[in-house]
Amino acid sequence: MELILKETIDTLGEEGDVVKVKDGYGRNFLIPRRLAVPATKANLTVLEKEKAAIVARKKNQRDEAEALAKKVAGATVVIAHRSGDDNKLYGSITSADIAEKLAALGIAIDKKKIVLDEPIKSLGVTMVPVKIGYQISAEITVEIIPLVAE
Repeated sequence: MELILKETIDTLGEEGDVVKVKDGYGRNFLIPRRLAVPATKANLTVLEKEKAAIVARKKNQRDEAEALAKKVAGATVVIAHRSGDDNKLYGSITSADIAEKLAALGIAIDKKKIVLDEPIKSLGVTMVPVKIGYQISAEITVEIIPLVAE
């Protein structure tokens, strides 16, 4: 089945691309969620008319992603957490915790874009990659310090 993408999908392509997908994926996932439309003659002519607007929108989104990457690249997140012996944490630090601290710094990042292979379970400094979009990524510094009881 050939479809025209209405939004950028990491595994398929960018907005405006004509892609071939399996029938079930297109019919049951992409079309109902309005992520794509069938590649009919009428839809292809509409795509040609909207090509300039799509290119301008992509460029604007890429510029926003690059600006966000510059802002994120220098960020340092400090998280105080309860810890026990041997610098082990009670519990762990997840991407949701990091996203919450970034939001407190004024940087809005979805927790799904923070790439943690596994949760952080010890004190110290960790470099964590963040996928911004458009194959742009940045690293943030996450520093886990012991929580001091009052």
